Amino acid sequence: MLVAFSVAPSGVGPDSPAGPEAMDASVHDAVAAAVKVVRDSGLPNRTDAMFTTLEGDWDEVMDVVRRATEAVGRYGSRVSLVLKADIRPGHTGELTGKVQRLEAALERSVDQDGM
Repeated sequence: MLVAFSVAPSGVGPDSPAGPEAMDASVHDAVAAAVKVVRDSGLPNRTDAMFTTLEGDWDEVMDVVRRATEAVGRYGSRVSLVLKADIRPGHTGELTGKVQRLEAALERSVDQDGM
């Protein structure tokens, strides 16, 4: 399965920056803590500006999402988690495979349009 998720803290937690600027602080440190959990998991993953996507079986992927969410929880009194899953039993390598099929389709489309 593929899981794309985004996790972010809100409120003030024990690892939040102190002072009035904490109300408007970036969440990059909290997101870095979550991405470290993902990368340390050893599962295939990719991070972009909005989501981190990882691939594995249900139990291992959900365990990583849980631990990443807990890591972010240290930065706020609440955590927001957005999760989207593509559950396709028997398929692996889809983190790159889906993108390769898309690129091939785009290339065919350009070839058919004569561009």
